[in-house]
Amino acid sequence: MIIHYLRTAIRSLLKSRTYSFLNIFGLMIGITCAGVIFLWVEDEWMFDSVHEKKDQLYVVRQHWNYNGSIRTFQSSSALMGPAIQQSIPGVAATCRSTEEPITHLFSYNGHHLYATGAFMDSTAFTMFTFPFVQGTAAQAFTQPYAIVLTEKGARKFFGEEKNVIGKMVQMDNRQTFQVTGIIKDHPDNSSFRFEWVAPFPAYFHQRAWMNSWDANAVSTYVELQAGTDTAAVNREMQAAVKRILPQAIVSPFLFSMNDWRLYNNFENGIQTGGRIAYVRLFGVIGWIIILIACINFMNLATARSEGRSREVGVRKVLGAGRRGLIFQFAGEALLLSAVAMLLAIVAIYLLLPAFNAMVGKHILPDVLKPTHLLAIVMITLICGLTAGSYPSFYLSSFRPIAVLKGRMQQGGGELWIRKGLVITQFTISIVLIISTMVVFQQLQHIRNRNLGYDRHNLIELKAEGAIAKNYEAVRQHLLATGAVENAALSDHETIYGGNNTAAFSWPGKPEQEHVLISHRNVSPDFIKTSGMKIREGRDFMPAAASDSLSVIITHSLAKVISNKSVIGMSFMAPEWDDSVKIYTIVGVAEDFVYGDMYGKPDPVAFFSRTNDPVFMYVRIAAGVGTEEGIRKIRAVIEHDNPDYPFAFKFVDEQFNAMFTNEVLMGRLSRLFATLAVIISCMGLFGLAAYTAERRTKEIGIRKVLGAGIPSIAGLLSGEFLQLVLIAAVVAFPLAWWMMSTWLSQYAYRISVQWWIFLLAGLLAVVIAVLTVSYQAIRVALINPAKSLRSN
Repeated sequence: MIIHYLRTAIRSLLKSRTYSFLNIFGLMIGITCAGVIFLWVEDEWMFDSVHEKKDQLYVVRQHWNYNGSIRTFQSSSALMGPAIQQSIPGVAATCRSTEEPITHLFSYNGHHLYATGAFMDSTAFTMFTFPFVQGTAAQAFTQPYAIVLTEKGARKFFGEEKNVIGKMVQMDNRQTFQVTGIIKDHPDNSSFRFEWVAPFPAYFHQRAWMNSWDANAVSTYVELQAGTDTAAVNREMQAAVKRILPQAIVSPFLFSMNDWRLYNNFENGIQTGGRIAYVRLFGVIGWIIILIACINFMNLATARSEGRSREVGVRKVLGAGRRGLIFQFAGEALLLSAVAMLLAIVAIYLLLPAFNAMVGKHILPDVLKPTHLLAIVMITLICGLTAGSYPSFYLSSFRPIAVLKGRMQQGGGELWIRKGLVITQFTISIVLIISTMVVFQQLQHIRNRNLGYDRHNLIELKAEGAIAKNYEAVRQHLLATGAVENAALSDHETIYGGNNTAAFSWPGKPEQEHVLISHRNVSPDFIKTSGMKIREGRDFMPAAASDSLSVIITHSLAKVISNKSVIGMSFMAPEWDDSVKIYTIVGVAEDFVYGDMYGKPDPVAFFSRTNDPVFMYVRIAAGVGTEEGIRKIRAVIEHDNPDYPFAFKFVDEQFNAMFTNEVLMGRLSRLFATLAVIISCMGLFGLAAYTAERRTKEIGIRKVLGAGIPSIAGLLSGEFLQLVLIAAVVAFPLAWWMMSTWLSQYAYRISVQWWIFLLAGLLAVVIAVLTVSYQAIRVALINPAKSLRSN
């Protein structure tokens, strides 16, 4: 029976090759698009799944209450981990780690290279799943200056050497570390992305200031015993902090590894989601693309009903029941869906490398994976049954007597359903076109925002070796090249968040007022080099010592301190030895944007200190080409700082990298909008071809009576144009609501402009007219004598 239905379905499909091709191609595009999206969604859902204890792992985050406004940070004190492991029941282990992956210079056999890693406690190897290729977890950190490399890190350090255990590498031309283990490379969908890991005590003991509950500068990871109540542990941690720091405005809590990737956003102390919004959105878009392809199938199948009516009539006269006909037509749909799925699998394998490059991933499809096999079967069935459901019931409902007597007429319901499906397709397409435009505008709006400094022609270098020790000499050599306008030092990167505290004070500040203030140590020329503007007062004097007790603050901090001029006022800053140093405010700089590119920046205090620089910023002079500027800067740095490789970053590129999610959404929305339009146009093309075919004689008569090609083309295009216009009317309010909701998450955003809707509507109309006009003009050009002889 199944073979009979399959044979019949194949014969029927071969008779209508054009429509079968359109259906298969449309379904293939839809399934390919959805398949790639679902692989991306799966990769996001499976983030950190490599860790066997994922459900028991947490990181300590802390809510800080600044005058009723709660800010959430991941940094905690280095004393937090040992304290909670010793005193709180249910804590199986803790691990301290440098807060962000850090880059250090390594030397081996005269070769110098930079590698990114972290300092972590030895418990990292039992808490997290870091499989050892060489060495063991037990022996990894038995000595204070050990280092464990990933496979990638080992290749980077030692090339193709196999046994590297025991080899010595030097960090920052100072301390020597011994390789004690090699672990497997981290998968791309892992929160840990380092090339080396070294013992945390080696980092901690060199920074005496970290031995304080007030110094929040590390990440603290916690493993709970199975069945432990997380809320109870949180209460214990909060109580412990209150006992140690009675005046603390901080509330620590455990943040599950299951939420690190997708639910990491907090607003005023409340978890508000995060990347999960993009995952859900594109998952829905994947199903929408499939739905559009299925709508194509329904439209073309019902449009061909007149051509298949005699077949249905004859089969019914010969004894075929309605159930058998339903199975036949459903079988045809499933067969088309299966063929489309096979082609889509091939297309996914071919297109995935380009998609990976676009989204910055390394997704590998595996059709033999059980979940993927199940997904293939389910999507094939869903597409086949969804696309073939209505046509099957509709075609099997024809009455044989009416059909065989030639009285078969299309019902009004069938026409309205077909029109409704076309409207649905183009509604979705127009919504996606509008969304693409709005996302692009928002991204451009942020990129063109006045940042308060000039990010162009500004490069960043690590202030290592002679750059820090002999900075003034290096700076003068750079200026002497004529390619450098200015240079300066800083202890933090300009566009990212730096150290912050609420411990600064000034005369008249209420005792209970807590204002979060970022602070940065810079050389005197930093304001000029970065392109910031002094609003009031003066810049730092050229000699750093002249302003050792001076401070420049941003305008937002000046407004907090006083509604009058703050120049000359005192500004008290606590030191790590619990003493307080009094500075004088000598200048007020314009606010600048850093950290959160969409929000309002926190106030900043700049101190003229060059004792512990981390970065050097160099501005290429106006009129000097970028390549020439870099070449001359390289020559100076390599001459003055030969022990360190010349490595730099463009601040402009760092700025652009902060919009990864938005750029990804823009790229994907453009891709999906294009595919949606293509699939919709395929359906429209098929319907236009069918309509033109049905009205061949009518067109012939009209031409005999004197109708021209433009009038005939307009006649055939008008019906479809009306449907697209209706789709636009439906899409406009829907798109406005969707994009207004999306934009509401950004403090700094555009407003949705009316002309975007007009442009999207016109674009849809033009696309539809071009699609339909081909068929209309083709039929209009047919010799009327030939068209009147046909049928």
